[in-house]
Amino acid sequence: MKIGNESEKLEFKKTTAELKEGVISMAAILNKHGGGELYFGIQNDGTPVGQTIGANTLRDISQAVSNHLEPKVYPKIMEAVINNKRCIHIEFLGDKAPYLAYGRAYIRVADEDKQMSAAELEDYILRKHAAKDSWDGEPSYKTAEDIDEDVLRRYIERANNVGRIDFAFTTKEDALIRLDLLKDGKLKNAAAVWFCGESLFELQMAIFATPERFTFLDINRAGGNIMRMMDMAEKYISINIRFRVEFDGSLQRNEIPEIPITAVREAIVNSYCHRDFKSSQNNEVVIYSDRVEIYNPGTFPLGFTPQDFIDGKGSSVKRNPLLAQLMYYVKDIESFGTGIRRISNECKAAGVKVVFETRKLGFAVVFYRPKIHPVSDVSAVYSIPENVGVSSRDASANVGANNRDVGVNVGVNVDVNVGVNVGVNVGVNETQMKIINLLSENPRLTAQQLCDKLGITKRRVESNLRTLKEIKIIERVGAAKNGYWIVKKPE
Repeated sequence: MKIGNESEKLEFKKTTAELKEGVISMAAILNKHGGGELYFGIQNDGTPVGQTIGANTLRDISQAVSNHLEPKVYPKIMEAVINNKRCIHIEFLGDKAPYLAYGRAYIRVADEDKQMSAAELEDYILRKHAAKDSWDGEPSYKTAEDIDEDVLRRYIERANNVGRIDFAFTTKEDALIRLDLLKDGKLKNAAAVWFCGESLFELQMAIFATPERFTFLDINRAGGNIMRMMDMAEKYISINIRFRVEFDGSLQRNEIPEIPITAVREAIVNSYCHRDFKSSQNNEVVIYSDRVEIYNPGTFPLGFTPQDFIDGKGSSVKRNPLLAQLMYYVKDIESFGTGIRRISNECKAAGVKVVFETRKLGFAVVFYRPKIHPVSDVSAVYSIPENVGVSSRDASANVGANNRDVGVNVGVNVDVNVGVNVGVNVGVNETQMKIINLLSENPRLTAQQLCDKLGITKRRVESNLRTLKEIKIIERVGAAKNGYWIVKKPE
C-alpha cells in the first residue's frame, strides 16, 4: 500500500545507499520551505519496501547530515514501521538559508532538487536580506507633514467600509502609527509611495501600431503616489482597447471589453505589489496591435513558476510585505499569493489568452487581444465605450481623457458608410475614423486641411495617416501637391 506522493516538502529514498542524495534533498527543501520530511525505505512512488537498520544506521545518517549540510541542522531521526516494513523517518527544520549540501546550493522544484547557479544563489541571498529588511519597511526622508491628509482619510474610510480595519480616522499621526507606517519619526517607504503626492517613481505608457516596437502612436509618462499610478494604468488600457457592444433587446446596451478589466486591474496591482523598488526601471503599460503587456521590475521568486500559482501550489512570496498589507486592507488584493490564479481564471472564462513571462530583470503579464473578424449579427459589434470602467480608488486618474488621437482603439466590424462603403475589419481609433470619413467625402484634402478640420496637430494627423496606410485602409495616389487619397477595403 502506497503512503503518498513525493512533494516539495516530502522526499522518499529506497535505501541509505542514497544517503548523499537524501542530504541534497534536505538542503533543497530547507532552501525552499524551511523544513520537510525524508524517508528511507520507501520507493519514489510511495511504496514501502523497508530498510535494513543496524546498530549504527541512525548515527551514520546523523553524521552525514552534520558533516555535509551547512549551516548546521539538527534533524529528528527515528525508526518508523510502515505496512510492517522498517523504515527511517527524518524531520528537519531550519531558518538560516541558504543551505549547502556537499558545498553546493540546491532548490526544491516540485519533487526534484535543482542545483542553483552562482547568479541564482546571489539572487537568493539578496531576497533573503530583502525579506528581513524590505525596502517598503525602511524609513524614507519624509514625515507625517508630507502626507496628503485627504488621501489618508479616504483610505481609512475605504478600509473600514470593507471591514478590514476597525478604527476611525482622527489624526494623520494616529492613523500612521496604527498602520505601522512610522519609524523614528520618518514615514516608512510604503507610506511615502502610497499617501504622498510627490512622484518618487514613474509609470511609462505607450501604444504601438504593430506587434513590434517600431511605430509609436502614443507615449506617456506619469507620476504620483502608487494609487494614482495604478488608476492611470488601468484607465489608459481601458480607453485604448476595444469594447464589444451587445444589444439584448433592452434599452441598456452591454459593453464587453476585449480583455477582462478585472484581470487587467489585478495585473496592475500585482505589478506594484511585487516590483523591486530598488531597481532603476519603471513599471510599464504597453499596448500593441495584438496584445497588452503590463511589466514590473523584479524577478519571479526562485524555485517557482507562474504555473505553480495558477495550480494553487505556490506559497505567497512578499517582496513588499507592508505595501501588500496596505493593498489588502482596501481589497486591492483579496488574499496573498492568489493574483496570478485569478488573472488566469478571468481570462479563461472570457476566452482570452494570457501569458505570464519571467524576464531577465522583471516580470510581465501579457494579454493577447482577440482578432477582429466581420460579424453578421449587428447585435454584437465593437464600438467606443460610453462609460469606461475605472476602479474607485481614491487617487484621481487624469489620463488621456483629452481625446488624443491614439484615442480609443475602436474595432469596427461592420460596413461603415463612409461614401464608398468601406468594410473595416481592423482596429482603428476614433481620430482615424474621422480621417476616413473626411477623405471619403473629399479625397484631395491635405494633411494641413485635415489638421484644421480635426483641431489636432499636423504631426498627429501625419502619424494617423501613416498608420492607415500601413494597415492598407488608405492609399496615396500622385504627388503631395496634386495627388489624392483612395479609401479602400483592407487586404
